[in-house]
Amino acid sequence: MKEKEALKIVEARLNAGEEPLGILNDARKALEIVGQRFADSEYFIADLVYSSEILKVITDMVKPRLAKEAEVKSLGKVVMGTVAGDIHDIGKNIVVFMLDVNGFEVYDLGVDVPAQKFVDKIRESGAPIVGLSGFLTLAYDSMKQTVEAIKNAGLRDKVKVMIGGGQITEEIKKYTGADAYGKDAMVGVSLAKKWSGTG
Repeated sequence: MKEKEALKIVEARLNAGEEPLGILNDARKALEIVGQRFADSEYFIADLVYSSEILKVITDMVKPRLAKEAEVKSLGKVVMGTVAGDIHDIGKNIVVFMLDVNGFEVYDLGVDVPAQKFVDKIRESGAPIVGLSGFLTLAYDSMKQTVEAIKNAGLRDKVKVMIGGGQITEEIKKYTGADAYGKDAMVGVSLAKKWSGTG
């Protein structure tokens, strides 16, 4: 939670020519610690927000290096959003960023996104991959409703759905009707690459 020190470390590691993804991975691990401390009531919402702000600065520092390494051609389109009733976006933002630097065109719908908005964006963009994020347990019902809305719109066989955030398990994946779930951002990227035939 010491912003100046964290940014100095990032700068030093970049200048030393370290792997940009490794730096981001460490930042992600730090966020997981913050998340755990929040779950243990050691940290509060303000700490979560502050840590995500630090991550945004780190991301901006690292992104130019990653952009040079990433392929220019787009690997495919992905619609992402935090489902209705949930406003957590730290995990989603990391996944969006990682997909972006790996060459995907991402449509980030933000937080508390109603099912119909996902359906409209899938129709409009033609994206074959959808990512539903949610941290709260109430998000599981929203994820299920969103997958059902996609099905009712006649689009289910055209898209692959991944879910993530919080304590997502195989059971929750089955409950929501999603195709897969990701424990972290890198799993999300691997799934997107697999589904788009590039991984």
